[in-house]
Amino acid sequence: MAVCFALGSTCFLIGPFPGYVQLVGESADAITFFVGSILFTAGGGLQSWLAWSDRNSSAAGWWAAIVQSAGTLFFNVTTYQAMHTALTSASYDKLVWRPDWRGSICFLVSGAIAYRASARRGWLPARGGAGWWQPAVNLLGCIFFGISAVAGYVVPSNGSMLDLAAANWNTALGAACFLACALDTLHTDRASKTPLGRRARELERKLEADLR
Repeated sequence: MAVCFALGSTCFLIGPFPGYVQLVGESADAITFFVGSILFTAGGGLQSWLAWSDRNSSAAGWWAAIVQSAGTLFFNVTTYQAMHTALTSASYDKLVWRPDWRGSICFLVSGAIAYRASARRGWLPARGGAGWWQPAVNLLGCIFFGISAVAGYVVPSNGSMLDLAAANWNTALGAACFLACALDTLHTDRASKTPLGRRARELERKLEADLR
């Protein structure tokens, strides 16, 4: 799960950079976003599966995971459309992808659920323990994606975008937040939206027993 999120976040981190699109071209850049969205969906699916067994004791973890998974599906659609446009239109030179507003809302709701359920002192996260900062950083990434969706809005009257640079940078910043959480999960077995460690270790022990 964490590997999928880490690789997907990396795709969304490098995809918006102008130097990257100039290096690989619009088509490869669009494919990068699409691959990243598929990896996000795979990670979200695994996270929902892990949270399912603990849904009674951790309803917030289950709802956060399932809402986020729904958001990744919206991103699948928009990244595919962008990739199709880039591959079929030789004159395509606009922003390859911006976070879909529906997917961004799902991410914001998911991040808010996870943060509300996390240990806090007032509005601030409570320090201490592995991954204590993950819910806050994850929510920050969701906010960046939301800003990117607004900044990348296409104005109907003239077909221009509100702010191309803001859309690109906020996409990259959001991806950086998600990447940090994924890498920390790999290191600590502590995920921001689900009690991953105990369930993952149970699965590992079962797999080892089956292999024997």
